Formats: sequence, C-alpha cells, structure tokens
Amino acid sequence: MGQFVRHLPRYLSGALCLGIFQYFMNRIDWASKNAVDAIFGPDDGRLWSIVVYIFGAAVTAFILRVASRWLIFNAGRDVEYEIRGQLLTRLHQLGAAFYRKMSSGDIMSRATNDLLQVRLLYGFGILNLVNVVFAFVSALQVLLRIHVKLTLVSFVMLPFIVVATRAFSKGLFLSTRKNQESISALSERLQANLAGVRVVRSFALEKYEEQRFDVANQSYLEASLSLARLRGLMGPVAGTASALGILAFFGYGGQLLLAGVAQGGISQGDFFAFWLALGRMTWPIVALGFSVAIIQRGRAGFDRLREILEAEPEVKDGKLAAPETIRGALRASSLSFAYGERKVLDDVSFEVPAGGSLAIVGRTGSGKSTLATLLARLLPTPPGTVFVDDFDVCDLPVITTRANIGYAQQDAFLFSTTVARNVGFSLDTPEPSQELIEHAAREAQVYDEIMALPEQFDTVVGERGVQLSGGQKQRIALARALAREPKILVLDDPLSAVDAKTEAAILEAIDRQKKARTLVLITHRVAAASRCDRIVVLDQGRIVEQGTHEQLVTAGGIYGIFAEEQSAQRELEAFEAEVVP
Repeated sequence: MGQFVRHLPRYLSGALCLGIFQYFMNRIDWASKNAVDAIFGPDDGRLWSIVVYIFGAAVTAFILRVASRWLIFNAGRDVEYEIRGQLLTRLHQLGAAFYRKMSSGDIMSRATNDLLQVRLLYGFGILNLVNVVFAFVSALQVLLRIHVKLTLVSFVMLPFIVVATRAFSKGLFLSTRKNQESISALSERLQANLAGVRVVRSFALEKYEEQRFDVANQSYLEASLSLARLRGLMGPVAGTASALGILAFFGYGGQLLLAGVAQGGISQGDFFAFWLALGRMTWPIVALGFSVAIIQRGRAGFDRLREILEAEPEVKDGKLAAPETIRGALRASSLSFAYGERKVLDDVSFEVPAGGSLAIVGRTGSGKSTLATLLARLLPTPPGTVFVDDFDVCDLPVITTRANIGYAQQDAFLFSTTVARNVGFSLDTPEPSQELIEHAAREAQVYDEIMALPEQFDTVVGERGVQLSGGQKQRIALARALAREPKILVLDDPLSAVDAKTEAAILEAIDRQKKARTLVLITHRVAAASRCDRIVVLDQGRIVEQGTHEQLVTAGGIYGIFAEEQSAQRELEAFEAEVVP
C-alpha cells in the first residue's frame, strides 16, 4: 500500500485521463445519435459538422486513453522496481534462521513470478477497475436518458454477473496461491539440482532426481490446469450473461424502434446511441472477470512477498552512530549462545588488543565456527558480550561492524563470475584495482594456480565455484578477505584444504597480516595457532585452556595432545616421503 500512496499523483492523473476519455465517449454517443437522426430525418445541414465533431472527439479520446495507460502502467513498473529493491535489502538483512525456513528456489520464485503478479495488479488491474467505474457511469447516463425501461431490460443479467464474479473471486485467490507455491517448489527442485549437479553425477542419481523433478513438475501442472480451468470458465460465463443482456436489448429495443417516438418508442438515433453505450459498458463488465483474476493473483503474490518483506532480521542496528575511527581491539565477555535448546557456547571470554592476534583451537563441534560468525555479526550476538574498541557491537550499526571485521568462512562461497570479480568483490567498487586483486591472490597463495587457468583472472568459476577445487575456492575466498584490508580479520580454518607446502606459505602471509591488523584465527592446526600471540582452546563450547603456545604445550591438555598428534603425523609423512620413491 505504501507504494500506491507514493505514486498516487500518477494514479490520480491516469484516472483523470480515463474520466475525461469516458466523457468524450459519452459525447460521441450523443453526437452519433444526432448524426443518425439527421440521416433519417430532414436535412438541416448539421450532418457534416457533427461528423467533424465526432472525429475530433475520437482523436482526443485516443490521446487520453494512451496517456492513462502510460501513467498507470509506468507507475506499476516503478512499484515493481521499488519492491524488488526492498526485497533485496530485506534479504541482505535476514539471518540464518530465515534461510533455514525458506529455500533459495522459493525466494527466487517469489522475486520473479509473484512480483510479476503484483506489477500487473498495480498496473493493468488498477487501470481496468478505474475504467470500469467511469465507463459504467458514462454509459449509464446515455442509457437512462434514452429509455429507462430499456436500460432495466438490458441489465437483466447484471445481478448474475456480480454474484458470479464474487463466487469466482475466492476460488481464484486460493488457486493462484496454490499455483505459485507449486512453481516455488519446482524452482527449488531445479535450483538444488543445478547447484549440486556434480554430486548427482558422482552418485549416478540422475534418474532419481528426474523422478523427484517430475513429481514437482506434475504438481505444478495440476495447479496450473486448475487455475486455467477456473479462469477459462469466468470468461464464457461473463460473456454469456452479457450476450443475453444484448439479446434482451435487441428484442425489446427493436419493438420500441418499430413503435416510433410518437408511440412512446425510440428513434433510429436513440437505438444506435443506446447500442454504442451498451457496448461500451458490456466490454468492461466482461473484462471485470479478467480484472478480478489479476487482482486475486496480485493479492496472492503480495501475500507471499510480504512473508519476506515483513520478516524480522535477527541482527539489527544499534542505537549509537558509527564512530569516526575503529582501532581494532576485540573483546568477548561471558559470551553464550544456543541454537534453540542446544547450547553451543558457554561463558566464553577473551581479549585481543588492537594489532594483536588470537588463535581459537578446538575439536570439531566445539563451537569455533559459531564463535567466528558471532564476532562478525552474522548471528544475533547477545548484548553486552562482544565489544569492538569498548563499543558493544549490538549498539553499533551493523554495517559499521561488518565493514571493519573481515570474515573468511570455512565453507567458501564463490559467485558465478570471474576470479577477479570474486577476489575484488569485498572492495565495494565497480572496477577494483587489478594490482590489489593480484596482491591478495599472492598473499593467499593462489596466484600461480589462477594464472594456470584458461583465462587466468578472467576465468568464470561457475555456480558456487564449481570449476575449481576445494582448496582453490578456499584460498580465493581468503584472498577476498585479505583484499578488504579490514581492521579486524577473522579467518575460519583457512588451511583445512591445503597441503603442507601451501600451508607454510599461507602462514607467512598470516604473519604479515598480524602486523597490519587484529587477527582472530580459527584453526585446528597447531603450526598455525603457534604463530599467534595467545591461544584459546574450546571444548563443548567452553574455554578449557588459554595462554601462549609454549604454555599450553607444557600444560599437556587438549592443545598438548593436538601438538603431539600433529607432530607425529608430520614425522610419519616425512618418513613416507623418504622411503617412497
């Protein structure tokens, strides 16, 4: 409704054009009556002046009709444009809880098919409703002035049309919503197959996935046919009712015409003008069923879009304005977090001074990645638990926190574009510096592999980076985070998919990053953790050890066990390299 109010001047201007258009059509009806009466009556010399008047009125009416469509249709397009922008803004704000409930295929269907129905509602639907009202008033004035009883006879089927339209309206709304839900399910199935095409092929599950797609496709087909049957029935019902009204007009109107004006009948000009006005009214009434279908489809689409637009973001802006500068000090104080009833982090506290470094180590499932996403404000951080430069992150604007905390996720995501655009995406500029992109790629130890690709930095990586290996994707995502040069850099296990040689080179790059910014390194590798100023060890969501590398190795706890296991593994790998030619 807000979009309609915002564009109300154009809608009112379009409605005014329609009103004036129908006024001129009314004048044409009366002029036509006079012209026909002049043809069948004595020649008083007015016929050609009437013809010229009709021609001028018709041209003016045509211009007004075009103007009304230009104003209202363009307003509908602008409404579509604004809602699409609002959808993207809201989708950027919504968190993981929302995306667990609504799949990307469903979201895409709403942002395309449902939004199309909303645009038709705000354009064609509004134009037809306004036109029906003005056409009815304009034509009714002609009909009643010519002959009241003939008007009533011609409207004999109007109550039936109104009742039928109301009956169809509810069915159209429910059928449209079911149809749009079906196409969402079909889009979701297709999107999942496109994103996971390699997995489907690797397990030879093409036939199984085709069967699942057929089920979704058949459901959409049945919903579409049900809606088509309902819409197809509306037109003939309204058309038949209108045809019966016209038949009644010809039957009774013919009698009045034969009786003549002297006997209480009507003249040839009256009959012709009545026929023109009734025709102007009949088409809008027949089109009313079509308009109702558009309105109900638009309502159903808007209801589905509203589920996104009215969804509450988990992470919201704080009450404070963005500080002028961020030094990069980071502190967690009694941080606890749970997914529903399952507690993931429990009373976690640590502090990293600006320019310092901290490694967070722990077994799989200990809460490391959850902690990283909380620091980056990608999950709803509990108030009073995470501080940047002594500012509670919950009090700061979300964009300020995220702009100053660079986050490289463990599960690397790449866009279906070139390598250069993926690396430079974090720079937030239309044409990022190629020199900066290449420097970040060298730091992430992926430059040589990029140069070996068919088109080097201009190589398109495919959907989610499907053309690259896991290690390449991870290092390109790391390069993207490094290119941003944030005040605080959070790296979530950036070495999980690399070999020992590449790991050593990346660790050297991480050492260089430590000198320029605050670093939080999530890792399970002791060699990486040992390079940080302090180390925190998580187990089942709680901090069980913290200190320097030397202190924790000496303590002999979980970290010490990790150190022994990984040291033994490295010795074994070195031995195998020597004995195996």
